[in-house]
Amino acid sequence: MKINGSEILVKVLLEQGVDTVFGYPGGAVLNIYDALYKNSDKITHYMTAHEQGAAHAADGYARATGKTGVVIATSGPGATNLVTGIATAYMDSVPMVAITGNVSTDLIGADSFQEVYITGITMPITKHNFVVRDVNELADTLRRAFEIAGSGRPGPVLIDIPKDVTAALCEYEPKEAVKTTRTKEIKGNIEEIAELINRSERPFIYFGGGVRLSGAGDELRALIEKADIPAAYTLMAAGVLGYGEKHNLGLIGMHGFYTANVAAHRSDVMLAIGTRFSDRVALNTKKFGENARIVHIDIDPSEISKNVTADYSIVGDVKEVLTELLKHVKPAKHEAWEKQIELWRGDDYKPTDCEDCLKPHYLIEKACEIAGEDAVYVTDVGQHQMWAAQFLHHTKPNHFLTSGGLGTMGYGYGAAIGAKIARPDVPVVHFTGDGSFHMNMNELCTAVSYNVPVITVIFNNSVLGMVRQWQGAFYGRRFSSSEPERVTDYVKVAEGFGGRGFHCETPAEFEAAMKEAMTMSGPVWIECVVDREEKVLPMIPGGKTVSDTIFN
Repeated sequence: MKINGSEILVKVLLEQGVDTVFGYPGGAVLNIYDALYKNSDKITHYMTAHEQGAAHAADGYARATGKTGVVIATSGPGATNLVTGIATAYMDSVPMVAITGNVSTDLIGADSFQEVYITGITMPITKHNFVVRDVNELADTLRRAFEIAGSGRPGPVLIDIPKDVTAALCEYEPKEAVKTTRTKEIKGNIEEIAELINRSERPFIYFGGGVRLSGAGDELRALIEKADIPAAYTLMAAGVLGYGEKHNLGLIGMHGFYTANVAAHRSDVMLAIGTRFSDRVALNTKKFGENARIVHIDIDPSEISKNVTADYSIVGDVKEVLTELLKHVKPAKHEAWEKQIELWRGDDYKPTDCEDCLKPHYLIEKACEIAGEDAVYVTDVGQHQMWAAQFLHHTKPNHFLTSGGLGTMGYGYGAAIGAKIARPDVPVVHFTGDGSFHMNMNELCTAVSYNVPVITVIFNNSVLGMVRQWQGAFYGRRFSSSEPERVTDYVKVAEGFGGRGFHCETPAEFEAAMKEAMTMSGPVWIECVVDREEKVLPMIPGGKTVSDTIFN
């Protein structure tokens, strides 16, 4: 029996185990939306306020579950509105399939209404993208997209489907869900690197999101404990190690802990695991880890020695590599190294408390205490993001969602909605700043429409905090366009959308609001007034090293 392309699309989604999609309808995808309507008992579609919010929601859904997120948009502006969300997913290795409609094949290239060359636009920010011009190729193209998105180093894949292809008829042959593969092939000398670790006196592990993506937390911990190696994490790996674990030195990089950064500098062997030496960690690539033999372990061969030259490398899935490495690494104790690290811990930056005002570290820690260790925490981008990475105590893998590589302001609310839809069983707390939040606060209408109980904690200092901090440190306090002085009444705006809002200026008010928010069945905003002079500290300026750390 022949069915149309839109019905084929829905059947393939069901084949792949998709039961949730995000998107926004429009002319070029009306056939697809008609097929979704007929299958609404099998696939739930969430319409957001804006396509960017839909892309971020699919991203948050994927990060919270490990599944491939799916987003749908119409042609032209609908498709281009996905670009920021696709780029965000690409930079952070998030599996996503973006399905866009386009004008009919006979209109392509004629500057038709709402026509855009979306595959050309997104080529640099996708693992792969496709244009389907023959309905007979649609099913296998969709399957291939899911395979690519979830295999190896995950990432987004876009499929552009002209409107006439969604209406054309052909035979549909059902198939099993595609199998994604991480790869078990390991390229590199495991025994040589194990011997290097065994001889080391000051070993150090710097690990990133690749550990989380491969589910290698247990293997990493086993290596750390067996060989007595201190470790520090990047923003994308927050939660892999528990906050209070003995060997966990905390966040590394520009706003990382002093102990983590100085240990990296003074180590004699550095294991860089599932990470890419980004410029927010290796701020000076010529001096980062300059005293160490650097071992780079990653699934993506293109990352090896891309930013920092590795002395040794292993290409393969982190979980498989660590499993093999553990067989050859000998038990060890590094007491002198441990004592030195404890001395450095005394030099770590420690924020001051305040009894009658709201301090950023207090907001993070108190929210964490009330929401609990099972909660999923989502951030936007800016000062609040760094404070969250520094002070969030109760985190688990896939329970801290943030835009790391692209640094997308406005990411948080859509991602939090997607995460809560994915994980209705746990609280979802969204940390944001007033700058980031103004970009996508319109997604409250989505949370209200679908009764998604996300708790949003707004750090309101009435400025663009991170931009202003840099202007204060490096531009003579010339605060150009970073003090918008907005007077948004968040309580009224929240109520206007149909949500609930709180305004807090003291610790007691915040604690009461947070506890009440935890009892509510719908979305909540908690505005927290924070002094604009609060800074994210410590800070290593771009291009500098740990010896240039700013503490005040």
